[in-house]
Amino acid sequence: MTTEERNENLQEELVEETTEEVTMEEVEEVIEEKTAEQLLQEKIEKLEEDVKSSEDKYLRLYAEFENFKRRKNQEIETNNVYKSQKVITEILPSLDNLERALQVESDNEEVKSLLKGVEMVYEGLQNVLKTEGVELVETDNVQFDPNFHHAVMQGEDSEKESGMILDTFQKGYKLKDRVIRPAMVKVNQ
Repeated sequence: MTTEERNENLQEELVEETTEEVTMEEVEEVIEEKTAEQLLQEKIEKLEEDVKSSEDKYLRLYAEFENFKRRKNQEIETNNVYKSQKVITEILPSLDNLERALQVESDNEEVKSLLKGVEMVYEGLQNVLKTEGVELVETDNVQFDPNFHHAVMQGEDSEKESGMILDTFQKGYKLKDRVIRPAMVKVNQ
């Protein structure tokens, strides 16, 4: 081979090597660019998922808090409506005693004036109870209802139908729509 041929061969080899090197570098750059784009895209997707997850957690927590507030407000409202129930249930036996005292009859003027005072106290208590929303459980000519009445005896009366209340032993009371003491009654068989 001549020197010229040799130079040409060397030049060709050099060009081929340079072309191969450029191509490899370009390929590596393209791969690096794609990898960087993919990494950025993956990061974006992960952040979007995190945001969605955080939004879901926030919405659930917000809904739970709203439900909690609603339950607490209902509980407070119920407590306010029935706040006097304990005091009223403690007063009812005294009210019963006043009713029994009013059933006493006497010709003595001192006893009559005492009964008049007892009657005034009784009426005052009844007025206070009415203002608080206390109502008497109805027992006259009413069918027995276990939600409002407590049957302690059974009797027979052919003039009344079965399940009718015959007699009341103790008055029952309701506070608003809640029974605080059922009426003790005698029921027809």
